[in-house]
Amino acid sequence: MSRDDRTRAVSVGAGRTIQIGNLYASQARIESGEAFETLLRGEQVHIERILSSAEPDPVLYDQEWDEWVCLLQGEAELMVDGARIDLRAGDHLLIPARTPHRVLRTSVEPHCLWLAVHLLDRTSSQ
Repeated sequence: MSRDDRTRAVSVGAGRTIQIGNLYASQARIESGEAFETLLRGEQVHIERILSSAEPDPVLYDQEWDEWVCLLQGEAELMVDGARIDLRAGDHLLIPARTPHRVLRTSVEPHCLWLAVHLLDRTSSQ
């Protein structure tokens, strides 16, 4: 395994190797803010794994692209365009482009683990 036991290489047909990852592996605690890990980056999509501390960054995001977010573990409270939204593990939502949003609160135990899919277009600057 590599990348802190999150991926492993597997041989498949025709001498090819593919990487198999695990979103739940190696969840080291972070003191504050969030830790972002890019899982896949393409011309029109950016997929990342996000691990939140109990003290999330108070950053207000207002992105030029749609973002689909799934809370894989924990509980969180978001502010999306002025509305408070409570999330628990398994909940997901699509945040449209140019919609202000931020994380207000995240659980301590279990800590929050997210999967975010940024749906880019050719004019996005991410």
